[in-house]
Amino acid sequence: MAEVNRAAGERPVAVGRHVRTLLERSQILHRETEGAFDVTSTPLSRCWGFLRRQGRLPTAGEIEAARGSVGMTHVTLDDRGVRLTRPGMEVNFNAIGKGYALDRVTDLLRRRGVERALLSAGGSSLRAIGGGREGFAVDVRSARVTNRPLARLRMREAALGTSGAGEQFFEAGGQRYGHVLDPRTGWPAEGVLSVSVVAADAATADALATAFLVGGAALAERYCATRPRTMALVTEEAAPDQLRVLGAHEGVTIERGAERVTAFPPPSVGEDRRGGR
Repeated sequence: MAEVNRAAGERPVAVGRHVRTLLERSQILHRETEGAFDVTSTPLSRCWGFLRRQGRLPTAGEIEAARGSVGMTHVTLDDRGVRLTRPGMEVNFNAIGKGYALDRVTDLLRRRGVERALLSAGGSSLRAIGGGREGFAVDVRSARVTNRPLARLRMREAALGTSGAGEQFFEAGGQRYGHVLDPRTGWPAEGVLSVSVVAADAATADALATAFLVGGAALAERYCATRPRTMALVTEEAAPDQLRVLGAHEGVTIERGAERVTAFPPPSVGEDRRGGR
């Protein structure tokens, strides 16, 4: 991708199969998430100083200038390769690449006969192959609730991606600014503390976790309502000890116990779908 980024605003660059696939998936997810997922947002991160982990409050003019180099509509993909049509554009697959790598490892393990495994990439991206009768146990936690998990998932044949807003931030004028930026406005996303998404593949789960962190529970609810194999677990800043569950996935059940979980809708999320393998 370095060559693609260097050629921004000038010419198309031939790319391999995996880069092409990631770009195609990113374009689809960009449309499906109403622009909340955007792999071209690096100029905004640089504008806010997050690339060097030295956050700064930019001027409105600086933000608008950076936004001029952001947008999936300025990425063209054809037989010649990939072209970023505006100077200063950059593509970064951080929000989808790790999950995509897990999916490729999953494909490899399946070809070699593996029927049961839980794959993890840094803890924020998981992929379950099989899972037995009980399913793999995975805890969903909040950085602000240290004495217990918010919920325990039982995963079979599903992927989980998690994104959080608390890892990197700075304060200016009494205001806290996080590193997760809304590519549609150029400003840090607000209101959501963390999001975990269950989907059929890890690339989609990772990308949606970032998108829902930006777009909030409202976007997650709209998305999951029309896609029956997607579940979003959202923790909001206003209630860090509570988990909103939106949608459902047949490969995942939730063990509530004493945890405070608000499910939308309750019937499908709470069913026990244990099966043998």
